[in-house]
Amino acid sequence: MARFLGWLGGWCARHGRAVLALWVTLAVAAMGGSLILGSPVSSEVSIPGTDAQRAHDLMRDGFGPGYEPGGTVQLVVYSPDGPLIEEPRKEAVDEAVANIRMQEHVKEVDSPFRQGGIASNLQIGVITVRLEGHDSLKVAENTQRISKAADPARAAGLEVVANDSSTPADKEIKTGPSEVIGVICALLVLIFAFGTLTAALIPIFTALVSVTAGLGVIGLLGHVVDVPKQAGIMATMIGLGVGIDYALFLLSRYRRLLASGLPVQQAVRGAVSSSGGAVVFAGGTVVIALTALMFAGFPLLATLGWITGISVVMAVLTSITLVPALLGLLGHRVNALKVPFLGRRAESSGWAALGAWVARRPWRVLISSVIVLAALAAPALSLKLGPIDDGYGAQGSEPRRAYELMTVGFGPGSTGPLTVVAASSGTITEAAADRLADRIGDLDGVAHVAEPKLNDSERAAMIQVISEYPPGDARAADLVREIRTFDGGGLQVHVGGEVAALTDAADRLIERTPLVIGIVVLLSALLLLLAFRAPVVALKAALMNLVSLGAAFGALAAVFSFGVGSGLVGMDPPVNASFVQTLFFSVPIESYVPLMLFAVLFGLSMDYEVFLLTAVRQSYLKHGDNARAVAEGLGSTGRVITSAALIMVAVFTAFIAYPDSMVKTFGVGLAVAIAVDATLIRGFLVPSTMVLLGRANWWCPRWLDRLLPNLSVEGHDEEPAPAVTAERPKAHVGT
Repeated sequence: MARFLGWLGGWCARHGRAVLALWVTLAVAAMGGSLILGSPVSSEVSIPGTDAQRAHDLMRDGFGPGYEPGGTVQLVVYSPDGPLIEEPRKEAVDEAVANIRMQEHVKEVDSPFRQGGIASNLQIGVITVRLEGHDSLKVAENTQRISKAADPARAAGLEVVANDSSTPADKEIKTGPSEVIGVICALLVLIFAFGTLTAALIPIFTALVSVTAGLGVIGLLGHVVDVPKQAGIMATMIGLGVGIDYALFLLSRYRRLLASGLPVQQAVRGAVSSSGGAVVFAGGTVVIALTALMFAGFPLLATLGWITGISVVMAVLTSITLVPALLGLLGHRVNALKVPFLGRRAESSGWAALGAWVARRPWRVLISSVIVLAALAAPALSLKLGPIDDGYGAQGSEPRRAYELMTVGFGPGSTGPLTVVAASSGTITEAAADRLADRIGDLDGVAHVAEPKLNDSERAAMIQVISEYPPGDARAADLVREIRTFDGGGLQVHVGGEVAALTDAADRLIERTPLVIGIVVLLSALLLLLAFRAPVVALKAALMNLVSLGAAFGALAAVFSFGVGSGLVGMDPPVNASFVQTLFFSVPIESYVPLMLFAVLFGLSMDYEVFLLTAVRQSYLKHGDNARAVAEGLGSTGRVITSAALIMVAVFTAFIAYPDSMVKTFGVGLAVAIAVDATLIRGFLVPSTMVLLGRANWWCPRWLDRLLPNLSVEGHDEEPAPAVTAERPKAHVGT
């Protein structure tokens, strides 16, 4: 593979203008196409085989309009000056209802002035709108249009807000200032690392082309598959981080080879054949980890995983083609536009000294590192998982305001009603449905049960149940499970709704998580085995990446579960909270986030592992001294890995400013994990374990050595010959 990558890099360097034009054209065409044709996203969460999915399927069968996903819109009306039932407020609400009935695709409109439509304080009411014949994927647009039709009520001094989490102003995840901040911070790190503006701009330009092309492709895919609304921001976050890092690794290698006296074309081939191979294997581990999410049994998560993987593939492709093209065009001018006071410094002195220091006391370093990492990971044992409802939204946002009004007027459970669907092979009588509703109403935790509704065939009955608990409360999930085990008197009882769907998702993910983790670890270890032909190193590297995950989950638990600084990352506390509550309040983490975070972090952590192991192996093959090779490998990669880590931390930290809670969670987790991974793990834990293992690091049984294909990461052909030769180690390490 190294020979092929060297040829590819040399070809791209010789045809730099053509490669540059091709990538710019691809990025502009993909993004332009997505802007012209649109980038559809889907908020629908289906989990085949679950009870909630069965309930939703039954809801589509004969219950009339508005009972399918995206078919119901609720508007919450609040009168600050008096009861809604008094004039002229009632007249204004009636006018708004009449106006809504005239809107396209509106089939039924329930006025607040009905049983259960107005709160006991008579100041808060709910207008329920059911749609038919509309595009269920355009929930936000439908909600905004219907909300606009309620302007007559607003003109009378009433507050009208949509009780929907998909309104564009508040929940649609778009690119924005965070990307700009992340790119600026990355540019500053690159300028400091290279000392020249020209060199610093190459990774930035490459990453922007990669991300633009990736987002364009993802946008166009929305016309073919259901693309989650989080896909764009996840692809941008990961794509920027790995795109800049991969280009940085290649550029650093090229500048070292150029400084050693190699011609431009040979230096490009050498950089791509060595560091390019590491980029391909590192990117491969990220893609493997993300695509393994398809085994989670959660279609939304699986789609989010492989779509995010598109940005990683784009980053790898631009790194091994566009970067060498730019280097071929620039040649020695890559060092132009030097920045004063940031001249070239020795890259290995400090990190090599650290490597030598660790090599002299490996046991003490290992034990100390384990203690520190265990302390960082300890809070993860108390990680609080659960759905994040609109009560945790940004203060002043429409969904947050609707949530607060519904909670005050109708109780906390009204923001996440349960939909009980009872099915039978025969006819269900109204009396049987009423008896079932009465028995459900007697359960602990049930605040209100609506009148049952039979479908057209009278073989299914639907009952809306309001619990006493908000959607994010674990007791709401317990109530879902209790109703499902309830004796329906001969009827099959299913529970749907948002709370039920999230409960099923959490149960499915808990069941499948060990399988996904096992697949990711084994496949990543296999990829490393193919790369380094060393079983011990491959298995150790795969397991070592789990350590940084512990630190990441510990940080998430500290910030969100314990509330240490949750207010500082932008999570708005409840209304009228004290100053202490503002800084320390607990926020649940969506059940799918840890598994998604595991996949992303495992792949990203493997990047640094591959680059460090590549350098250590190259040194070991030259002289056969394991401790010396560890010190030299750490010295040659320490600065570039640190720079790469700083860039990723800056990019991920910038995304914490996003209003979306899921993005904040990923920003905190990724930033902490990368910082820990590039310092404690790569600087202390990995070197100490490699020193202790000695030659066993590179041991490979003869039978396995014969079976493994030769896919070496390193490319030695383009390297200048070492000044001092040494006897090669006799272990079977492959070449």
